[in-house]
Amino acid sequence: MERYSQIKNKIKREIVLLKSAPCIWSKCTFCDYIEDNSTCKEEIIHINNEVLEKVTGEYGILEVIDSASIFELPQETLKKIKTIIEEKKIHTLFVESHWLYHSRIHEIRDYFGIKVIVKIGVETFDDEFRNGVLNKNAHFSSVKELKKYFDSPCLMVGIQGQTKEMIDNDMNILQTYFEYGTISIYRNNSTIIKRDNQLVCWFLDKYSYLIDDPRYDFLYDPTDFGVGD
Repeated sequence: MERYSQIKNKIKREIVLLKSAPCIWSKCTFCDYIEDNSTCKEEIIHINNEVLEKVTGEYGILEVIDSASIFELPQETLKKIKTIIEEKKIHTLFVESHWLYHSRIHEIRDYFGIKVIVKIGVETFDDEFRNGVLNKNAHFSSVKELKKYFDSPCLMVGIQGQTKEMIDNDMNILQTYFEYGTISIYRNNSTIIKRDNQLVCWFLDKYSYLIDDPRYDFLYDPTDFGVGD
């Protein structure tokens, strides 16, 4: 499992994939990423300390991800991240959280005391598909409400059942309202949710320009950030 990498295109930054306690939700129908969770706190802290020691501060920007939310990291790991930020002169931190923590996002911003870009796995702005099919349990009333808490939506493309109209709407919202975002092409995994290859081909033809858009990260494969397995 690769847990440290550097992203050298778009926003240059270091990225670490840490180990966390189980995701607060853990019921998304498309996600087997949570298999990296652990209930052994000692193991979590040990692995995370080793990974965080690799951070150099080269770009002044660090992204911290795990198989749950930033809130599922133990306090000892959060303290270690804060120490690394201070020692390596990190000025911007990317983190990710589930919608269920939206009322606590301010705690993360206050704790680290630097610019914090908070990502959220929206997957799609189509509420019925997001919650009815993907079972995200992310119920926000509008883009305006989402933006009160989060800076960077992660959108997924190429899932069976998605439509071109849904994706057109997602890309329009992303480009109209957000300075940051991640577009991920869905890859089949161990879940029952499957990829629609024709939809992927259509998307790559119509929205190829977004691959080079400096505002948005583009992941054809989940490991394109250089971390994961």
